[in-house]
Amino acid sequence: MNLPIWLTLFRLVLIPFVVGLMFVPMSGFNIAAAILFGVALATDWLDGHLARRWNQTSAFGAFLDPVADKLIVCAVLVILVYRDPHYYVALPAAVTVGRELTVSALREWMAELGERGVVAVGSLGKYKTAIQMAAIFCMLFQLTEQGIVYGVGVVLLVISAALTICSMIEYLRQAWPRLSMER
Repeated sequence: MNLPIWLTLFRLVLIPFVVGLMFVPMSGFNIAAAILFGVALATDWLDGHLARRWNQTSAFGAFLDPVADKLIVCAVLVILVYRDPHYYVALPAAVTVGRELTVSALREWMAELGERGVVAVGSLGKYKTAIQMAAIFCMLFQLTEQGIVYGVGVVLLVISAALTICSMIEYLRQAWPRLSMER
């Protein structure tokens, strides 16, 4: 156990608080949820930075970090759809959650084949994640009012969903030669 892993665990602990604050029907609690989500984003950057800088990378950290990322994104997206059940929120959220499940299963399968590196995170996936996190932050920040900032978040969510599809296709394309082999 090192500081980067503790930061990742802290991010996991934040999830029920972010989600819980989204259910408080009073103004201002959405801003608190956005701030906690922002803290989770900061710990995501910081744990990776420190692990690389201090040479404290570990198998457990490499496993836990993407799990924490996917859990907070999926949990918040589900609640955003609950709070705003319009197609322009639900469809990109469903695409995002579906992609996360597909790519996670693909990585697990490729790891079983001993070829995990074939579906390593690429630059498109990193751009997608950055836009996705900005989208969720904006949507949380103005969830109760659903004004301009919320609208920007929705547009960013749609853009991130498009990038999500592109990155998933890229991962599947890279893995296809191994997936299509006869066993």
